[in-house]
This record gives sequence, structure tokens and C-alpha cells, in this order.
Amino acid sequence: MRTQASAKHHPHDDAPDTAEAFRKLATLPPGQQRDTLREEIVEAWLPMAERLAGRFRSRGESYEDLRQVAALGLVKAVDRYDPELGNAFESYAVPTITGEIKRHFRDHMWTLHVPRRVQDLRNRVRFASQDLSQTIPGRRPTVAEIAERARMSEEDVLTGLEALESFTALSLDAELPGSEDGYSLSDALGSPDPALDTVIDREAVKPRLQALPERERVILYMRFFGDMTQSSIADELGISQMHVSRLISRCCNRLRDQVMRDVA
Repeated sequence: MRTQASAKHHPHDDAPDTAEAFRKLATLPPGQQRDTLREEIVEAWLPMAERLAGRFRSRGESYEDLRQVAALGLVKAVDRYDPELGNAFESYAVPTITGEIKRHFRDHMWTLHVPRRVQDLRNRVRFASQDLSQTIPGRRPTVAEIAERARMSEEDVLTGLEALESFTALSLDAELPGSEDGYSLSDALGSPDPALDTVIDREAVKPRLQALPERERVILYMRFFGDMTQSSIADELGISQMHVSRLISRCCNRLRDQVMRDVA
């Protein structure tokens, strides 16, 4: 196959003349001859793909990985190119290869470590969404539609959609949009509420309180909910203050022991 530079001007100096090869490729049926010609075209264009990969060398990814991604983009361009449209292959290949490299950065250069499974779900959801957006214009595809297209569960689709919005991290010191007084995200975060522990304790002890004899329940209610003193309770019930003190202590110890056994 003739791969030397054509006398016709190309936008890229390392663009080989493969117009005739592409026309022949379009006429060949699937088989060994077609596969061989396809590989020759890819090999002829590899120098340009590698040069495009070199433009991204200083962005934190190894050049070898970038070369592989660029080669993948080149293969996609070769497979999708239609010479009958009359456009030069390089005008189609360059944005295809560059787009593949940029997608690689979006998919793999995460600010935080993300499990491989979540990254895979994100990619499958993104590809399915892109395919569906071409067939259902005017609205975003639903979770059910994405799940059917990508052959995923709706739960996995929701995880992938969440990952699509979580590629980069936002600093807690970042100023909130629309804020003019320096109000940051950290200012909007809540703090632990000590009252939550009280709610948990009350719910844990409630069934045990209901199981107490009525007089003991009344005494505890007067002391802890009515805020009455032991002397006032004693006068109300006609018993001694010392008896009230013993009953309260005995009930509290019993409730504590029962709740702790439930926890254990």
C-alpha cells in the first residue's frame, strides 16, 4: 500500500496518502484481506496519532498510556470513516483521536480514589446516555432507559450517574455560588447534635419503662419529666422521701442493666 506523503497539501506533515486504500477498504467484505489492509492503514497513521498524544504529556499521565489511548482513537476513526463523504481522513481522525484522549483524562484522572467498579459503571452510563440522546432528542434519557440500553440494574445506573457528577472534588473553603460575604461550603456543614444521643437512649429505654409496675412508672415520670423533688413525690404519694430515693435508684439500675444486655 502506498503510504508516502502525497503531493497534495495535507494539514499535517505526517499524514500519509491513504485515500485509495480507504476506497478499497470500503469495498472489501469481512475477512483476512480486509483485516490486513485495515492494519496497514492504522500503522501508516500511527505517527500522527502519537504526535497528538504528545501534546498531553505534561498533564500527569504517562506517555505510553497516552500513546495507547491515541492508537485506540485512531482505530475508531479508521473503522468509522466514510470516504464517500468526500472529507479528508485527517480532518476526521484528528478530532476523534483528541476526543479519545480527553475522555481518557475525564475517566481516569480522578481527584479522589474511586473504585474500579464505579468508574466502569460511570463509563457505561455515559456511553448509553450518549447513544440514547441521539435517538430521543429534546429530553434526557430516564434511568430505566439507560439501564435497558447498558444492560445494567437501575441501582447501578444511579451509582454511575452519581459518579458522573463526582469526578472532581470541591474544596470546603470554596466560596458558595452567589455568596458575596465570603460564605464557604464549610460554613454550611452541620455539626454533631448531642440531642440525637438522647433520642436514641429514650427509644431504647421506652419498652422497659412500659414494663415497670405502675407506681414506679409514676415516680420516674414525676422525677424526670415533671421535675419534682423527691420530697414532693413522697408527699404526693404518702411515702417517705428515703423510700422514693430507693425506688428511683433501683428502677434506674434495673433499666440500665436491661438496656445494656439488649445492646450486647
